[in-house]
Amino acid sequence: MKLDDSPNSTPEHPTFFRAVLVWLKVGLLSFGGPTGQIALMHRELVEKRRWLSDGRFLHALNYCMILPGPEAQQLAIYTGWLLHRTWGGVIAGVLFVLPGALLMWAISVVYVMFGTVPIVEAVFYGLKPAVMAIVAAAVIRIGQKVLRRRVMWVLAVISFVCIFFINVPFPLIVIGAGMIGYWGGEWRSDLFELPTRPEHGCGGRIEPSVVGDQISDSIPKPSVMRTVGSIFLWGGLWLLPVVLSIVVLGWQNILSQQGLFFSKAALVTFGGAYAVLPYVAQQAVESHGWLSTAQMMDGLGLAETTPGPLILVLQFVGFMGGWANGGGASPLVTATLAAAMTCWVTFLPGFLFIFAGAPYIERTRGNLRLNNVLSAVTAAVVGVVLNLAVWFAWQVISPAPGQWDFVSLVFAGLFFLVLQRWKWDVLWVVGAGAVLGLAGWAYRLI
Repeated sequence: MKLDDSPNSTPEHPTFFRAVLVWLKVGLLSFGGPTGQIALMHRELVEKRRWLSDGRFLHALNYCMILPGPEAQQLAIYTGWLLHRTWGGVIAGVLFVLPGALLMWAISVVYVMFGTVPIVEAVFYGLKPAVMAIVAAAVIRIGQKVLRRRVMWVLAVISFVCIFFINVPFPLIVIGAGMIGYWGGEWRSDLFELPTRPEHGCGGRIEPSVVGDQISDSIPKPSVMRTVGSIFLWGGLWLLPVVLSIVVLGWQNILSQQGLFFSKAALVTFGGAYAVLPYVAQQAVESHGWLSTAQMMDGLGLAETTPGPLILVLQFVGFMGGWANGGGASPLVTATLAAAMTCWVTFLPGFLFIFAGAPYIERTRGNLRLNNVLSAVTAAVVGVVLNLAVWFAWQVISPAPGQWDFVSLVFAGLFFLVLQRWKWDVLWVVGAGAVLGLAGWAYRLI
């Protein structure tokens, strides 16, 4: 099936099956953390297929950035909902997480049973410079879409300085940017309003999108009954396995403890995986003893180089806790159930936040004050995303104090060049990275 629309054709509303294929592709290629994932969705949904307009995509992104939890997964749910309502959001959110979650489970099993596997390490080694290039290209792409006013550049720079050099918590950066957007917009709203920049095809013709910038009557209006129903449905699904575990296995069982702990963590994960890691590491390592500090860092490394949200590192934490505290049951069975519990309570809240809140956010598209606040927040988030990109690049180039990996730096530069100049698809870049890693491993065996 042909997935790409012709650049000169009027886009048709995608069928549900076609959207499923695209979301599966996104789930399989969502490397590089939230930066790369958001850029990948923008490229697939906005640029290649024109299913969403630039403004619609950024408006959804603004809302997801101020929510707790993995913003990229929530953006997938939101955009899936825009295209195919509730089932579209469900499929998009599930497929965004499922490939990475299954791979993380498989790698976790290998990790506890066999330790490190050279061929797997070789693949990950080759993937790191590819992911580094994807993230760098993504920062540039997102910055070009968002930083169209001088004040936006200033907010992004201040945000980067605050989080990179001063370690200001992400929620404070969001709150500060929102206040600047609100009060600054009251004074000079033109400084915060993003100028529209429609895409043009051949001859300067404006290329429409399936879901454009206008407020569409096809999107259901928010209602109290629908909102309450969404809260009860998704809130109930979120807490159901936790309650069942407590009732059947008791409060002290590892599944019950992890269900409660990671449910609480899901509500304080503002700023994504990096913001919540210190909290989780302290509790999981020091308080609960589910894994060691070295294992925690190994889990982060695995999450960095697998598709899906970086917050999947919490699944690794849950797996290791279940493996070490299986009691009389099989360690593998307990660890698998613990990983499933951790994933469930980490990602289910995203469906609640989107299905309950998105209809109201869609009706605020004409609200100038709110748009000023969200625009300022998005500009600040660009600085935060740049911080994540710099952090990840540093981990690749200097994996240990005093060690420098210039080979990865060179390959990252080459991958960045083919992404920017020749517009390679992410699939080819990721594949090339894996092949280079395997080639290096084979060369060392000779």
